[in-house]
Amino acid sequence: MTIPREESLITAFILDGKGGGKKINWESVNKWTPDQGILWVHLNYEAKRTKQWFKKSSGLDRIAVSAMLAEESRPRCVVSPQGLLLFLRGVNLNPGQEPEDMVSIRIWIDQQRIITTRRRKLLPVQDICSLLETGNGPKTTTEFVLMLNDSLLHRIVEVMDDLDEQVAQLEEQVMVSESHLLRPKISDIRRQVVLIRRYLAPQREALYRLQVEETPLLNRSDQLHIREATDRIIKCIEDLDAARDRAAIVQEELASRLSEHMDKRMYLLSLVAVIFLPLSFLTGLLGINVGGIPGANDQWGFSIVCLILAIIILLMFLVFRYKKWL
Repeated sequence: MTIPREESLITAFILDGKGGGKKINWESVNKWTPDQGILWVHLNYEAKRTKQWFKKSSGLDRIAVSAMLAEESRPRCVVSPQGLLLFLRGVNLNPGQEPEDMVSIRIWIDQQRIITTRRRKLLPVQDICSLLETGNGPKTTTEFVLMLNDSLLHRIVEVMDDLDEQVAQLEEQVMVSESHLLRPKISDIRRQVVLIRRYLAPQREALYRLQVEETPLLNRSDQLHIREATDRIIKCIEDLDAARDRAAIVQEELASRLSEHMDKRMYLLSLVAVIFLPLSFLTGLLGINVGGIPGANDQWGFSIVCLILAIIILLMFLVFRYKKWL
């Protein structure tokens, strides 16, 4: 999939420490000093200027710069004396995209700066921007991480609720329908569950590590907040496992019903074949083109043969009923 190129600076704010913020440009970012307030810079890591800024002006060490600019990443948490490096993922709710195609955001925080990078748009970032513009945004760097993570979780829960509703609908449909059209729907749900769980599991570990690591950036209240977020992630993973198991049961039930339906058809065809087998034998025997066929010159011959065939069908029907094959 081709991602349209964007400017290196997506957005930047100077937080006033009261929930508000002032939007700034590249020039103001480069002139920023800690006495102005907390700096938040949100960048497109694919842009050439972003890479130059990280290497020359960010002040981060080589390992942190490499991590913030990496093409691929998994959720993780790294605590250092200089700050905190946190990688998170959120569901992709951009128009025309699949939610399970999760979007990565990389976060660096210290006491005075927040640096985030991404490649594709992430709606929780827009939420933070809107909150800052209305004066209800984060007041500290740590609060920024907590609010961003809450917004990520909120949208993950929305997708989970939608998946749960889809599974419930399939459970109802499979009881009244045996359509093969249900199979791709079930497979699609199972695929979504697998892909979302693939990133939520390491995200749980990242949040857990953030919760237990000793860092001056997090106080006791922040750690409790992160513990609550970790519990919500665990619940999401449990819900994903439950949705996967339910989808598997629905798939098995559908396969069982389709197989049973096919068996009934094959059984009916087998009975029809058994009934017509002796009839076909007799009509074939009487239809051979040689002399001496009984009743060949009798005007009642055809009627007598038809009567014999009807009696045979009746007898076979009675035998099937007696054997409880019908």
